Amino acid sequence: MKQLTKYNRVAAYLNTLYDRLNADFFNNELIRPVITIQSSPQAFGHFTLFDAWSINGEGIQEINIGAGTLARPIENVISTLLHEMCHQYNFMKNIKDVSRGVTYHNKNFKKTAEDRGLIISRSEKYGWSHTEPSEMLIEWILLNDLTNIPMNRNEFSGFQLGGNGGGREGGKDRPVRKGSYRRHVCPVCNLTARTTKEASLICGDCGVKMNQGA
Repeated sequence: MKQLTKYNRVAAYLNTLYDRLNADFFNNELIRPVITIQSSPQAFGHFTLFDAWSINGEGIQEINIGAGTLARPIENVISTLLHEMCHQYNFMKNIKDVSRGVTYHNKNFKKTAEDRGLIISRSEKYGWSHTEPSEMLIEWILLNDLTNIPMNRNEFSGFQLGGNGGGREGGKDRPVRKGSYRRHVCPVCNLTARTTKEASLICGDCGVKMNQGA
């Protein structure tokens, strides 16, 4: 497989993953939606309950994978994609799987997801929504020789150009908000890690202190 270091290749790879999951976990019952890679700060992904796109006058729904989450281990990216496909399946079958403004996942979602190789646990705010891969799903990933995506959008750094051509700072010196990630980098091997609060980390491979915000 070609290196997944170009946006177009990553987008094509996600479509390939969708097709394989559809064949092996949904008996090819699903119609592939438009799969996007966009910033999604509140979630790893989403499925639209409406036709978010129109192609030649035909409405098509959307599954999005958060652009800042692509570089997670492939089993986690696939779990997110499969999670959204379960929403799509339930929508197609008229199975109500969310409530409270389509954020709270009920036991209908849990059943559909666990029947397809996901481990689902409950949170107070979002219900049966926390998603992890089962051993069965990991074995499926290994059998299909699926690879990690070494490409990730840096959500909280850099400069952006507005539509009028004027530059505005995109958060380079923005103070870290409560709940935001702190990035740590090993000065030897460039391994990265993220924490939700101030921390002092040691690289397990190199045995040296990691630099924060490098």
